[in-house]
Amino acid sequence: MHLDHSHPGPAAVGADAARPDGTRRALRIGLGGPVGSGKTATVAALCRTLRDQLSLAVVTNDIYTREDAAFLLRNAVLPPERIQAVETGACPHTAIRDDISANLEAVEDLEDAVGPLDLILVESGGDNLTATFSKGLVDAQIFIIDVAGGDDIPRKGGPGVTTSDLLVINKTDLAPYVGSDLGRMARDAAQQRGELPVLFTSLTSGEGVGPVADWVRGQLVSWAA
Repeated sequence: MHLDHSHPGPAAVGADAARPDGTRRALRIGLGGPVGSGKTATVAALCRTLRDQLSLAVVTNDIYTREDAAFLLRNAVLPPERIQAVETGACPHTAIRDDISANLEAVEDLEDAVGPLDLILVESGGDNLTATFSKGLVDAQIFIIDVAGGDDIPRKGGPGVTTSDLLVINKTDLAPYVGSDLGRMARDAAQQRGELPVLFTSLTSGEGVGPVADWVRGQLVSWAA
């Protein structure tokens, strides 16, 4: 299930699109959302889907641990040298929006170590509906919520819901068990976001992360152009 809104391509780039040697750097896509919404599982699924077609890497953010990076490593979604962990030591927004230096260094280190890369996924630590990425860090933003958080979440809005380049409403398979109305969520999301796209996903279903991977491929086409 998805809302078929058009979208012009990657968000306006705040950082230089070229590396110091003049080559084009990787497209950077940030993934944010509340704790438990399925950010790390989505990153893992994207890596499995795209790793045979693209050269990609991942930067994860946790406040005091490297738990998300450890999850990706345990599941062998990418070689270890393609996964970097950032311990923010503070509110997750700080490292993705206010002081991006640690994440920016991790991104650039990955390109130096295993580049050239097509795509770098930057996963935020679990945050609230106000989480956004600095345009100096990422070129496009995915915000992930899940049906178990309540079907009123899209209506509540917040920058993550209303302004992200893609809103993903995850865990649709749980809707019958938690009393969430997917139709209501779709209508509320459309009202909040206008023409910005919304995708409904269940990583346990046959289609899984496929629609999100297709959106990422579209961003890459625009980036290359």
